[in-house]
Amino acid sequence: MQVEPLSDDFEENCARFLPEAAEQGCVWALEGDEGFALCESEKYPQTEVMPFWSQREFAEMHVDGDWEGYQVVAIDLEEFMDDWLTGMHDDVLLVGINWNSELEGIELEPLDLLEQLEHELQ
Repeated sequence: MQVEPLSDDFEENCARFLPEAAEQGCVWALEGDEGFALCESEKYPQTEVMPFWSQREFAEMHVDGDWEGYQVVAIDLEEFMDDWLTGMHDDVLLVGINWNSELEGIELEPLDLLEQLEHELQ
């Protein structure tokens, strides 16, 4: 099945994240030797964002440049919600949601995403 590519509409990309992640039961991230991919927040100085995608193909697009040599890894949705998002909140990290090929998109507070995911899964 062909996955519909991400668009230039950040809200639309973000809206796809919840149902697609819920359907697959996982989210996708990039992991390298130094840990998971991070980048500077566009909105908040001194804050880092960890991007996640709802489809493997979206994450695979970013395995180049600074993230060449990174692996695309699936994170179980339950683990993501129970451990990752609360941990990222504690570490003052933001979540990047379904960023496009330009690494542009929505940055969310982890607990806001957790709330949205819980609502999606009800």
